[in-house]
Amino acid sequence: MSAPDHKRRQLLQGLGAGIVLPAMGIAPAIIAAPSARPQMVDGVQSGDVMGDRALIWSRCDRPARLIVEWDTQSRFGNPRRVISPLTDASVDFTARVDLQGLPADQSIFYRARFEDAGSGVPGEPWLGHLRSAPKQPRDIRFVWGGDTCGQGYGINPDFGGLRIYETMRQRHPDFFLHSGDVIYADGPIPAEVAAEDGSLWRNLVTEEKSKVAETLHEFRGNYRYNLLDEHLRAFNAEVPQIWQWDDHEVTNNWSPGMELDGRYQVRDVDTLVRRARQAYLEYAPMRQSRGDGLGRIYRKVSYGPLLEMFVLDMRSHRGPNTHNLQREQGAETAFLGQEQLVWLKRELHASRATWKVIAADMPIGLHITDGPRWEGIANGNDGAALGRELEIAELLAFIQRAGVRNTLWLTADVHYCAAHHYHPNRAAFQQFEPFWEFVAGPLNAVASFGPSPLDGTFGPDVVFQKFAPTPHSSPRAGYQFFGEVAIDGQSGSLAVSLRDIHGSVVFSQALEPWQPT
Repeated sequence: MSAPDHKRRQLLQGLGAGIVLPAMGIAPAIIAAPSARPQMVDGVQSGDVMGDRALIWSRCDRPARLIVEWDTQSRFGNPRRVISPLTDASVDFTARVDLQGLPADQSIFYRARFEDAGSGVPGEPWLGHLRSAPKQPRDIRFVWGGDTCGQGYGINPDFGGLRIYETMRQRHPDFFLHSGDVIYADGPIPAEVAAEDGSLWRNLVTEEKSKVAETLHEFRGNYRYNLLDEHLRAFNAEVPQIWQWDDHEVTNNWSPGMELDGRYQVRDVDTLVRRARQAYLEYAPMRQSRGDGLGRIYRKVSYGPLLEMFVLDMRSHRGPNTHNLQREQGAETAFLGQEQLVWLKRELHASRATWKVIAADMPIGLHITDGPRWEGIANGNDGAALGRELEIAELLAFIQRAGVRNTLWLTADVHYCAAHHYHPNRAAFQQFEPFWEFVAGPLNAVASFGPSPLDGTFGPDVVFQKFAPTPHSSPRAGYQFFGEVAIDGQSGSLAVSLRDIHGSVVFSQALEPWQPT
């Protein structure tokens, strides 16, 4: 990070990222009572920074338009302005604008406010910051993790709220990859939870988080709950996001045709998925893409010549959870689905970025079960690829055959951190090049469910893992983890570190890019 950029970030932090700023030389021209002004109730977020673009998201308390002004200087001497379409109750008053024409590799300061659709009265502005994507090689740092407010462990003021988000913010990353379980729609947040040591964990509570989410209003309320946390709001205002989803955005281990448990009055999982997807797409700071009729979540985010992110969706296109031992590919073995798999192979082959990060919402080789069925890719059979493994075998063989170099898999899901190395010399299926998979999480949820056994089909080896020695430990026990990737702008070398809630490194691994000989 350059010295000027670091100073700008210090300035932003001093001003209070994501905090109302009434004295920035942009006081509303119309004097109105606070109740008459539109309220920006959940702060601001940016997302999917790529090329000369960045998406800005916020939510209002009434019909309004989001007005965003941006500049490369914090004094806003020459701001450019973008106005959103009218937002209303049909999208829970969420709004977004797509900033375009951003100069490459610059600090971008933005201030956002809502303007009442009827009266034209403006609300108070909020300030945010991001760094635009580079066109030339430079140092890059980003963080990732998954699992926020899970298993009853929500926002605990006595603990300091969602502290790990403040820890990640202090790392000054260029962006954050949320690897899924952004919310726990199936996990109510009670006022108190008994922790592993017998102490009480005390939560902030809301009506929408008092039961499993079934209505669209309840799914939306899960996202609003997380945004009550001051650390998360400050993080969102300073660190651009890349979101993907996993199961808990709907319900645990969901797949087509699953039977819902007795907590649900809605008995059709497809109805839950439809409502959950709508809420997710309303609250995710990502561009909308409805080309496939669902609202596509998988996508590519290009971040200059050194890095492209291939963000997968391992939920929307999968078949049902089964015994996962089919010998031929079909509807039941789908995990990415053929359309997404074809897209991924095409985009990987076309990529000219040095590093190609495959952001997966689940690990490849870990045993992840759903009762007597299999929830993940692996099936417990260490032999030839079967079931969902057939898609992964097809992908890995293509990567080898097409000469795609420098792939790296990042994931979360299992509530502990780990480094796995896959090598054909250890594998039953051998048509692939060696690669690494790193696991980070949870961010604020129970720890841990592991460690899980590894399936030998693709030859994984546990190089490192760290997990809570006491199952179902609270965040207070300290076994909350995030990952960090740092790419050197000159050499192209990449370093992965796994860090705990305090930011301390528990494991690191340096990787050198492949060079033609």
